[in-house]
Amino acid sequence: MKRGLVIGKFLPIHEGHVTLIRFAAEHCDELIVSMSYTPHDPIDPALRLSWIKTIFEDDVLIRPAMVLDDFDDESLPLPERTKIWANFIRRTYPAVDIVFSSEEYGVPFAQHLGAEHQAFDPQRKFVPISATKIRQHPFQYWNYIPPVVRPYFVKKICFFGAESTGKSTLAERMAAVYNTEFVPEVAREIISSNVFTMEDIVTIGYAHAARIEDKTRVANRILFCDTDAITTQIYSQHYLGAVPEELYQLEKSVRYDLYFLFDIDVPWVADDLRDLGHQREAMFNVFKDALEVRNIPYVLVRGSYEEREAIVRKEIDRLLQ
Repeated sequence: MKRGLVIGKFLPIHEGHVTLIRFAAEHCDELIVSMSYTPHDPIDPALRLSWIKTIFEDDVLIRPAMVLDDFDDESLPLPERTKIWANFIRRTYPAVDIVFSSEEYGVPFAQHLGAEHQAFDPQRKFVPISATKIRQHPFQYWNYIPPVVRPYFVKKICFFGAESTGKSTLAERMAAVYNTEFVPEVAREIISSNVFTMEDIVTIGYAHAARIEDKTRVANRILFCDTDAITTQIYSQHYLGAVPEELYQLEKSVRYDLYFLFDIDVPWVADDLRDLGHQREAMFNVFKDALEVRNIPYVLVRGSYEEREAIVRKEIDRLLQ
C-alpha cells in the first residue's frame, strides 16, 4: 500500500488545495491530510478541520488530521526546518511513501522522510490562488473559495429601525441588486397581531437566528437582514414590559458587519402589525439609543426611497471593494 501525505495550514482551504488533495488521492492508496495550527491562527482550527472533512467526506481514502504546530522554527534554513517537520511526522503518523506539494519545501521535506516527492502545479497555473489572497480579499477571489467555506466570509448587513421606514422593501431590493439572499422580518410569519406572549417572542428570536444561519450558507458575499435580535428585544419590552434572557443570548450569537439605521422621514404606511405611527420619533430614538449604548457604529439612512437606496449601495460597494 502506498501512503501519501499533504501538509498545510489551510487558512482557509481553497480550490487550489482541493485540487492538490484530489490529485494526490488519485496517486496513492491512502492520503493523510495533516492540518497544522497554532493558538494565534486567524481562523479557528476546529472550523478549518471541519471544512476539510466536509469537502472530502465521501472519499474514505482521504484522512484529515489536525496537529499543533509547536515544533517549527521559522528562523532556520528550509533544509533544517523540514528535517524537524519530518521527525514530527514520523512520530505522529504511519510511514509515508510519497509527499505531495506545490511548495518549495516539498523536495527537502520528502528527502528527510525518505519518501518520494510529487510536485503539483508549483507555478499556480491551474488554480492561481493563495490562502493569503483570500483572507485579504475574499470577495475578489470568491470563486476560489469552496462553498462550505464561503459562509465564514459572508458579510451580514442589518437594516435596523422603527416601523414603516422601508427596511423590508430595501432588503429584498438589495438582495436582487447584489444577486444574493435576504432574511425577512420573520415575526410577520409567526404572529398576525401585536397580541402575543413571551413564548411567542422567544420563538420569533430563534426562528430569525435560524433563518440567518440558513441564508448565510447560500449567500453571495453579502446577506441583508431585515431587523435583528435587538429589534425583537425592543418590541418585547414595548408590548410585554420585559425581555426574555434568550433574546440577549441570541444577540450574542449573530455578529453583523454593518448596521443601517433607518430614519422616520418617509410617509407612514399602516398595516395589520404597525400600530406605533403616533410614536415614530420616540421609537426612532429607542432604536438609535439601543445601538449607541452598545457602541455599535451605524450608517444613518434617510431621505426619499431613492436616496435611501443610494446611501445603502454606496456603503455596500465600498464594503465589497
